[in-house]
Amino acid sequence: MAQEIHVTDQKYFGMATALSGGDPAYVFFAEAPVHADVRTGLPRDMAQELVIQTILGSSRTVEKTAKHPADLRNMVTSPGRTTTEALLQLKKGGFRSLFPEAVAAAYEKDERL
Repeated sequence: MAQEIHVTDQKYFGMATALSGGDPAYVFFAEAPVHADVRTGLPRDMAQELVIQTILGSSRTVEKTAKHPADLRNMVTSPGRTTTEALLQLKKGGFRSLFPEAVAAAYEKDERL
């Protein structure tokens, strides 16, 4: 069920738009893990279903536990195992630092509009 967040201060409108306005597109970047799974040999329909169910389950976990996403990520990241290796590659590629830059670019664009 969709929830609303009431923004009382005008200065937050552009900030909220920069993040939440783009959030669906960010979630739809699920095409990247689908593509990666297909490249490893999974059939596309299976890869897509696995990614969708993972996103849904992970989102529900964030909502139900009210834990910070970083805490949940740490809980599913075993040292020296596969997830750790994948996250190291994403970090090496600059994924974490690119995301704030992308949101800042969206905010700046909103300010110019």
